[in-house]
Amino acid sequence: MKPTTSHLALATALSLGLITTPAAAQAQAEPDSDQAEERLADDLHNRQVDAEGNIIVSAAGLEQLDVLAGTSVLDIEDIQKNLNGQIGEVLAKLPGVSATSFSPGASRPVLRGFQGERVRILVDGLGTADVSNTSADHATTIEPLTTERIEVLRGPAVLLFGSQAIGGAVNVIDKRIPRRMPDEALHFDAIVAADTASDLRNLGASLDLPLGNSFVFHVDGSYRNTNDLEIGGFQIAPELRAEILELADEEEAEGEVEEAAELREAAEARGVIPNSATETWTANAGLSFISGNNVFGASIGFYDTDYGVPGRPGTEHAHGEEGEEEEGEEEGEEIVTIGLEQFRADFLADLDLGDGFFERLKIRFGYSDYTHTEFEGDEVGTVFDVESLEARVELSQSETGPSRGSIGLQYTYRDFQAIGEEAFVAPNITDQFALFALQEFGPGPIQLEAAGRVEFTDVSSQELGVSRDFTNFSGALGLVYEADDAFRAGVNVSRVERAPAAEELFANGPHIATQQFEIGDTTLATESAWGVEAFARGQVGPATFSLAVYNQWFDDYIFLSGNGEEEDGLPVFVFLQDDADYFGIEGEVQFPLFKNGGMELLADLRGSYIQAELDDGTAVPRIPPIELLGALELQTDAFDARAEVQWFGEQDEVDAFETETDAFAFVNLSVAWRPLPSRENVTLVVGVDNLFDVVGRRHASFTKDFVPLAGRNLKANVRFSF
Repeated sequence: MKPTTSHLALATALSLGLITTPAAAQAQAEPDSDQAEERLADDLHNRQVDAEGNIIVSAAGLEQLDVLAGTSVLDIEDIQKNLNGQIGEVLAKLPGVSATSFSPGASRPVLRGFQGERVRILVDGLGTADVSNTSADHATTIEPLTTERIEVLRGPAVLLFGSQAIGGAVNVIDKRIPRRMPDEALHFDAIVAADTASDLRNLGASLDLPLGNSFVFHVDGSYRNTNDLEIGGFQIAPELRAEILELADEEEAEGEVEEAAELREAAEARGVIPNSATETWTANAGLSFISGNNVFGASIGFYDTDYGVPGRPGTEHAHGEEGEEEEGEEEGEEIVTIGLEQFRADFLADLDLGDGFFERLKIRFGYSDYTHTEFEGDEVGTVFDVESLEARVELSQSETGPSRGSIGLQYTYRDFQAIGEEAFVAPNITDQFALFALQEFGPGPIQLEAAGRVEFTDVSSQELGVSRDFTNFSGALGLVYEADDAFRAGVNVSRVERAPAAEELFANGPHIATQQFEIGDTTLATESAWGVEAFARGQVGPATFSLAVYNQWFDDYIFLSGNGEEEDGLPVFVFLQDDADYFGIEGEVQFPLFKNGGMELLADLRGSYIQAELDDGTAVPRIPPIELLGALELQTDAFDARAEVQWFGEQDEVDAFETETDAFAFVNLSVAWRPLPSRENVTLVVGVDNLFDVVGRRHASFTKDFVPLAGRNLKANVRFSF
């Protein structure tokens, strides 16, 4: 079903009538001329820094926005050091962040133990409009190589970005729509990268070209190619290996010698993950009209990727009876791959409204046409076809009154179709309209922050004859104490409600890529949660730190869990509801150990811990274990050298049909060298991840038993900016 005239009219009205900026991703009003001189030389895309070079992140109309108590920002230098084709892996070293690590071609962020429908992935405040939230095997249509910065927002961010952000939001600021005029006749950026674990070949480049005094044209593109991923030891986890070897013994006892040999071969596989290669290309173009503090811009973009879905060794994809394989095809050797294509168009208008009550108006509009095909060998298995619209409008208040803040509207339309014999979700349409407001009271040292959001959601499937309507209210209050510019502490209280997603309501069938039979529930109720979070961040002496402790109490928490049954030869996973309790603590501290002239030795410590239980005392599935990172970093004008140890604890708190994961540690080394006298335009990064070739498995991954993380990986990349 295509968007109707009324859908287009509503989205257009939102886009052209009020205009906004994504709430937590926008810089405040331009600093004065002295502050402006502190901007980084290569900043073209709305990045604002203070006198110390720290990136400022704030919502439109708010100074600090502590309802986003845990905020992390990766700029282009950080992205370069942690470069990966999937955004989940780029962010995985941040406190409170893990990744789904389904395969090298699909890895989404996990924030505070939440994934899927509880983490929103955004492009400049609008959703990515892919289907990565519906299943872990679906890639996110984000290209880190051409990204300007990434903001990871935790805490009650739901009020800014939607109820799907209960766990937090990842906001990617890309380069498609220029935000200011280049100082040069043209501005060129490029990154070239390679590694050994995946035989990576990677290139990305962008060009910004001023056209006259008011227009800026932008174009960028990227290409990535990898082979099957190399690993440090056995592909299969010990528990699964034991099961396969036991099955081999049973086959041999029944006289099936050849089948037994194949099972033993699968159990002993090591060194590489078969069918894990990827190939991705992107192309984007944008044009902006810039007049004073006003920006009008539009862009179009293409994202295309093909990647393998590693199969569970020792099993077969049973969608027919034994003996139906074609001649010459070995039983269980069916190869599953995914081909994904997206066309996306975006519009931005960011207007200076003068000295009245409202100072800025921003409109964001996005349209996406997305197709995702799951192949079984050369045959088409399932096709996901998604067409979506999203519009966001926001008005930012000036600072002349007793409060500061913003108000806004958001509209989302999604037409989802899964086509094929194994389409496990019925065609459906989601319509959502939301109103939100954010306010900050008091100049300090004590400030009160308040936020509210109401969402009207309609989820329907004509094929099933089911339509569900939800009205959800969410709110948050924050009390903040600011001792001085170097220290802030506060407490947030939030109440969040989320409507069930279409996949949670309408799933009912075999999902080839995840090798599960998934069953939804059309009677699912609204998921809601109370939350309390205490935080402190700032500087104590020479050390900078950030610490957050939080607890969330869920009513009718929705989760996917195995029930021990099989359907069509696949394990059955059912969407269920129960009350749940999440507790967590995360933090980081950085302090100098030695400083002499232009040389400084820093210690960097990070950690996170999450505990999540259902009402009956059983563990919530796929919760990351305790994680700790310790690093020493030597910083000079010409180069930075870093040595780090990242330790992941054992996770033995699992549900009935989930396997445990062992503890492991990675040792990583890297050097970033800036060879030119300016120290700005060229950066070469070389390093090695997982120095000792350890086998590591992310507990949040559905495929952890047979898709471990990369083994020893020698990597290098170089970034140019002129």
